[in-house]
Amino acid sequence: MNKHLISAADLSKDDALLILDTAEELARVSERSIKKLPTLRGRTVVNLFFEDSTRTRISFEAAAKRLSADVINFSAKGSSVSKGESLKDTALTLEAMGADAVVMRHGASGAPYRLATWIKGSIVNAGDGTHEHPTQALLDAFSMRRRLGNLEGRKVTIVGDVLHSRVARSNVLLLATLGADVTLVAPPTLLPVSVDTWPCSVSYDLDSVLPKSDVVMMLRVQKERMNAAYFPSEREYSRRYGLDRDRFARMPDDAIVMHPGPMNRGMEIAAEVADSSRSTIVEQVANGVTIRMAVLYLLLGGEI
Repeated sequence: MNKHLISAADLSKDDALLILDTAEELARVSERSIKKLPTLRGRTVVNLFFEDSTRTRISFEAAAKRLSADVINFSAKGSSVSKGESLKDTALTLEAMGADAVVMRHGASGAPYRLATWIKGSIVNAGDGTHEHPTQALLDAFSMRRRLGNLEGRKVTIVGDVLHSRVARSNVLLLATLGADVTLVAPPTLLPVSVDTWPCSVSYDLDSVLPKSDVVMMLRVQKERMNAAYFPSEREYSRRYGLDRDRFARMPDDAIVMHPGPMNRGMEIAAEVADSSRSTIVEQVANGVTIRMAVLYLLLGGEI
């Protein structure tokens, strides 16, 4: 594998399983009273975030600190970027500071690829535009595996705003690599033009897919990225594609519900479904730290 993690497509099945297995080992550290390991002592990890984030930034920071790395948090707001500094100049500044790894979130799809051409350290994509978010896909797969065991042949349904979702893209690629059968469910207006080239099936009827699903992953409707009317109204969207109590009852008894967060409660998912015992939403947050520890450990501490 490359020294970067920019796309879920970069991971072979062996790479992905190694990350998931390493995360399983590291999860035991999180259960101890002292949660730190000395593995990355002396290494520097920079969180380079050009977009607002709570879960992902804190998760990467916690992961790096638990591995004893030095962490530098860089936010575009209040930095020289707000004065017009280019991405390349920011990258060269980080290189001069001796960054061993840069965790990057950026509003432009493909920005981490550019960054990787300018600095020597490892690049971890924490979300680029509407392109990908590979560590979210890894933590989702980790959460599924902990609940369901082997993912080979499992039927995973991803519902909602696929068009603007980097999480959906990374999940489709990774889950296909791990042998899962993925179905996307969304209005035609919220599916990418190129979706027929993705390794998944497409349906417009949520009710027909639910009874056969082992996992149902709801996606947030990303209104901030929408510049047109993609559906008639929020009420109509919720009626056709929301996971309410009645739809939840049609799922198999051992099926689980997921959501990458943040949620629009009452729109794409009902509150009682989000808070049910078959929901992994809180687990996904905790598992995010563990998976990101595994990624940083393998990129900086050893070979993947």
